[in-house]
Amino acid sequence: MGAPSQPHQATYAAIVIGAGIQGSFAAYHLAQRHRDTLLLEQFLLPHSRGSSHGQSRITRSAYPRAPYDRMMPDSFRLWQRLEAEAGTSLYRRTGLVVLGPVGDPELEGCRRSLGANRLLDATELAQRFPGLRLRADEAAVWDDTGGVLFADRALRAVQDVFRRRGGTLRDGEKVLRIEPGAVLTVTTTAGLYRAPRLVIAAGAWTSALVAPLGLRLPLQPLRIDVCYWREKEPGSPDAGRAAPCFMAVGLSQAPHGVYGLPALEYPGLVKVCYHHGSPADPDKRDRGLLGAPRPNIALLSSFISSYLPRLEPRPAVMESCLYTNTPDGDFILDRHPKFSNIIIGAGFSGHGFKLAPVVGKLLCELSLGEEPSHSTAPFAITRFPGALRAAL
Repeated sequence: MGAPSQPHQATYAAIVIGAGIQGSFAAYHLAQRHRDTLLLEQFLLPHSRGSSHGQSRITRSAYPRAPYDRMMPDSFRLWQRLEAEAGTSLYRRTGLVVLGPVGDPELEGCRRSLGANRLLDATELAQRFPGLRLRADEAAVWDDTGGVLFADRALRAVQDVFRRRGGTLRDGEKVLRIEPGAVLTVTTTAGLYRAPRLVIAAGAWTSALVAPLGLRLPLQPLRIDVCYWREKEPGSPDAGRAAPCFMAVGLSQAPHGVYGLPALEYPGLVKVCYHHGSPADPDKRDRGLLGAPRPNIALLSSFISSYLPRLEPRPAVMESCLYTNTPDGDFILDRHPKFSNIIIGAGFSGHGFKLAPVVGKLLCELSLGEEPSHSTAPFAITRFPGALRAAL
């Protein structure tokens, strides 16, 4: 047997904890700014333990909430830049329809965010997309920029460009301890690293990492059912690439938060999911699932029977992933209230993937002490008073 390997020791300009899509983009932007950056990931890559895996995510311009509406053009531009740098396609433009009752405030907010009257009534929608069926008092907002981001491919691309820019990615290293200071020390299962700035973007594991730093963030990991439904007639005109993505906002026969993407991962299977899930320990996400009741499946089956009549109402494939939610559904993008060289990005609440390029840029700017290119006031830790009482 050889001698045991020595623990790694090194000093960097910046360390990022968490190589999901948000942390990877933060590291990418730091490397673009010529900062010698270490990106740490507790699991061996690629993995499906967090929130960034899988083949597809929705992207869109339609956003009824102002902070995200303002950030999306920048995000589209940065995705296109990554495509050019990586030399690969990361996005399929399918269009997106937002479905809801006529006059619904959120539906109207989506229409306003697009800056044009793109409302389709139930008849117009059925003519354009026969696989979608609405009631007479319901309508759809059409977003022609919407489409599918290729999630796994995007994560590989941003990590590849990061390394090409001189960045160091170390996977299979779990962080054991963070010691604050003008130069921070991060101890992992395989090494000890120092840097004057740290970005924490560890998804569902963020709370555990920041608790020893005196911060109690109200983050709730949720296990989400990811379901795929078989087309009754695969290859029909509105199947596959011809179908749009969709989101439902309070339809009369369905709860808020059902969404879907055209067949991509599995031929002839359409991805339709519910934006809510069950509280979960991220280290035990799938424990006890076999035979466990899954009430969201019945909810989705009912939705499909009412609104997607060309799909079989029983799921053909079921998988799971994690959301990490804040109480208000908005992100956390802020400095630690006591240690200003520790930056935290968390709580992406199931809608953060599409915004990852601009989130990474904001985390980079905060870590460099710069004025953020978008206001981070809506994402401040101070909106959660309990977090501050523990930290100060």
